[in-house]
Amino acid sequence: MADAVLSLNVGSSSIKFALYGVGSTDALEVIAAGKIEGIGSSPHFIARDGSGRILVERRWENAAGGHELLLDELLTWIDKTAGAERLLGIGHRVVHGGAGFAAPVRITERAVAALSAFIPLAPLHQPHNLAAIQAATALRPGVPQVACFDTAYHQTQPPVATRFGIPRALSDEGIRRYGFHGLSYEYVARALARLDPSMASGRVIAAHLGNGASLCAMAGGRSIDTTMGFTALDGLVMGTRCGAIDPGVILYLEQAKGMRAEEVQQLLYEDSGLLGVSGVSSDMRDLLASPAESARQAVELFVYRIAREAGALVSSLAGLDGLVFTAGIGENSPAIRALVCERLAWLGLEIDAQANAAGAATISTANSRVTVRIIPTDEERMIAMHTLDIITPHRARTA
Repeated sequence: MADAVLSLNVGSSSIKFALYGVGSTDALEVIAAGKIEGIGSSPHFIARDGSGRILVERRWENAAGGHELLLDELLTWIDKTAGAERLLGIGHRVVHGGAGFAAPVRITERAVAALSAFIPLAPLHQPHNLAAIQAATALRPGVPQVACFDTAYHQTQPPVATRFGIPRALSDEGIRRYGFHGLSYEYVARALARLDPSMASGRVIAAHLGNGASLCAMAGGRSIDTTMGFTALDGLVMGTRCGAIDPGVILYLEQAKGMRAEEVQQLLYEDSGLLGVSGVSSDMRDLLASPAESARQAVELFVYRIAREAGALVSSLAGLDGLVFTAGIGENSPAIRALVCERLAWLGLEIDAQANAAGAATISTANSRVTVRIIPTDEERMIAMHTLDIITPHRARTA
């Protein structure tokens, strides 16, 4: 494989990656994909080829090295063993692009400086996204890099969907609803257009359900509303994030409980959600298997909020033609899909229990007024496609 492009999705304790070969056709072929997790404690590096065969697995016990050292390990492994003769570019997931970054951009010092201003809006993600960009720039200074934003897909929303009821001066400063998981939703929209053009042209809710979770209302493949807002803390109950909450709770925690802003941030981002409600785990698999009443209540709340927010998005769409489940829970949990669809049965939505249990591409019955699909998301592929669009605009490619 003569040329390749690398997608990076860097978090606080992990580096997810995918390396794609760029051949003479318009498709991207997976050379290797995997992750380095446990950064800061005992890192674990694993990579597989396109067929799932393990190419490398390595562990470091009590390693002191951080993201840059491990990113260097990854890039060195790619250079030596992954079969890519020339790395055309590196694409990065960047969670927040604000209102100014409506599409992927080639990374420059000026762009990094502008994106640093959004760190307070995405404190769990943005610092690590930018640190990875800076580390990759230092490690491979001659390789073009591209930033791909989770907020960009939602730029098509009408202004009314982005406003808060706050003084206009604050709105003018950028305090508004942005929406996230855009790379996932963009991939799903493109995949749906290929798989079911009729459904894609209609009114669809996509449910990205994972440790981070949100819903997106799509009309004709374009985002018109979503559950996440100013930050990725808003909307659905998530693994450790609270989702939508009365702002008065924040005031109470600070004024009556004497909590500092940093403590409130820790509480709402890291100690709440499924973990906080259950006291058991943030992992849906653990909760579904647990006999604890608190685990059942956490699952119930997760499903209730999905159905409640979906009802609001049906209003934004003025109806519903399709529902798509994606991401870790959405793709892999028949139980959660069934519970959500049960609560949405008032829409005329009906699922086939056997198809749902098997994880079929379409899980709705022939009589259902709403088509229900499962579409595996692929944010890394979306990043690779955007990266090539920026650095080699003459090349055409498909998902």
